[in-house]
Amino acid sequence: MRTPLVVSSLALSGLILSGCSAPAPAPTQEQPEPEVTAEEQEAAAPERIISVTTTVLGDVVEQMVACVGDDSIGVEVLMPIGVDPHDYQPSSAQLATIADSGVVVANGLMLEESLVEPLEELEAEGGSVYRLAEMIDPLPFAEIDDHDHDHDHGHEEAAEESHDGHDHGEFDPHFWLDMERVALATEMLGVELATDFGASFETCGAEIAQSIRTAELEVVEILDAIPEANRVLVTDHEAMSYFAERYDFEIAGVLIRGGSTLAEPSSQELAQLIDQINALGLSTVFGNIHAPSDLLESIAAESGGDVQVVSLYLGGVGEAGSEQGSYQGMMLSNARAIASALGS
Repeated sequence: MRTPLVVSSLALSGLILSGCSAPAPAPTQEQPEPEVTAEEQEAAAPERIISVTTTVLGDVVEQMVACVGDDSIGVEVLMPIGVDPHDYQPSSAQLATIADSGVVVANGLMLEESLVEPLEELEAEGGSVYRLAEMIDPLPFAEIDDHDHDHDHGHEEAAEESHDGHDHGEFDPHFWLDMERVALATEMLGVELATDFGASFETCGAEIAQSIRTAELEVVEILDAIPEANRVLVTDHEAMSYFAERYDFEIAGVLIRGGSTLAEPSSQELAQLIDQINALGLSTVFGNIHAPSDLLESIAAESGGDVQVVSLYLGGVGEAGSEQGSYQGMMLSNARAIASALGS
């Protein structure tokens, strides 16, 4: 009766001994990465490039190209993340990219001052330049009243009272803070790019525009939590007129007039802004996360109350992979920051 157990034990012992005595496998050596030849790199590179000036428009165009799914079409965003569009200067390599691509998607309305001449030269040579801000009924720069607070959100009076914009033109270029305008511009751009790259761009332009409109519904829901009396903005520069007009806010004051971040406000303008903040009892002013302003911090500190500076993504998207790395995510992030600051 016990014999099978003994045989099994011996067999098991034999297996164990045989396993212990088996030679260990030879260590594997890491194989070197195959070298990529210049010919292979050239073959893998996109055949045609769409150059885009700003990170906001770059993300929208990249979404369109991803929707089309054509690897032969690439996107080159000229401005790096975190660069102030008003202060951007192209490199010689980027100017060469513009010339070689032949198709540029730009904001327009003097936002990219340093690119005005290169883009005009490209057009003169038969290239295509699509200036989206000029295609969607742009707003004139508004006249910010430092003394009255009348909750007038209309822009008809602003058209009559618009100032020189510190040589940035009559019209405000910051249209991307109005999501419906961006959706419209995306649809229109899809139609235009279809003539350059094929009909799929028109379909994908409409698809990405719908994605933007869906995100805007969430933005509006977030902002609806802010009481009407609190829907008042003071900003570091004149960038949020489209946002205020679209989402029912009032801009009570700006640190730097005319839409640029580069001008220097006078001491009288600074004093007027502090008076305005105090007169309205404001507790928050809004700055640009990519262009922090020590002057705005000083204004907040010198105001009578406990005034905080809340930084928003006003000039471009955030780092790739972050929520703010897409246009829709950037606008949702801004809405949450504004609602958190003004919601109570």
